[in-house]
Amino acid sequence: MTFLAYCPTVRFTSFPTFSLRQRFHGDKRGGSERRPRVNEQITSPEVLLISDDESAEKLPVAVALERARQEGLDLIEVSPKANPPVVKIGEYGHFLYQMQKKERKQRSGSKQVELKTLRFGFRTAEHDLKRLQDRAREFLGERHLVKFTMRLRGRELGNKEYAYEKFRSVVQGLTDVAEVDQDVKRQGNQFIAVIRPK
Repeated sequence: MTFLAYCPTVRFTSFPTFSLRQRFHGDKRGGSERRPRVNEQITSPEVLLISDDESAEKLPVAVALERARQEGLDLIEVSPKANPPVVKIGEYGHFLYQMQKKERKQRSGSKQVELKTLRFGFRTAEHDLKRLQDRAREFLGERHLVKFTMRLRGRELGNKEYAYEKFRSVVQGLTDVAEVDQDVKRQGNQFIAVIRPK
């Protein structure tokens, strides 16, 4: 009789198996970087093969794969959602490089527009207002929106007309490089305005 016969409380449980690489480093295949399928990874029975001269030909995947092998190149799936999937023959490494280069260019071209806030007070001196406008010009040059705010405190609230004119003059001083997105308006004890680059 074996040892297990004397140990009725022993239970065998099946545990999920995984490699140490997956456990501690994550499975890279499910990440945000999705590479196009290539060669035998293409599972569709039929594909639309696009050649260099932009002509298209519907073929069984085995025939397209054989053509790629004859040329010593890869069969790359460039449009998996099409019906049938669109493929092309080329060097896989070069194709990935071009794809990543295009993505980097798109990311750099679509820089996110931010709303930059500049604050000044009722008593801010003229030279400080000039510096504030210069800072606004920098933000506008980077294609950002600029929001101006002026908060009134205590006795300043009794002189709203002067505050409004001063605030408006700051905004008007930037009309050569900006357009008013939100005109000067009062919100509680402050004035606000938003301008955008021309």
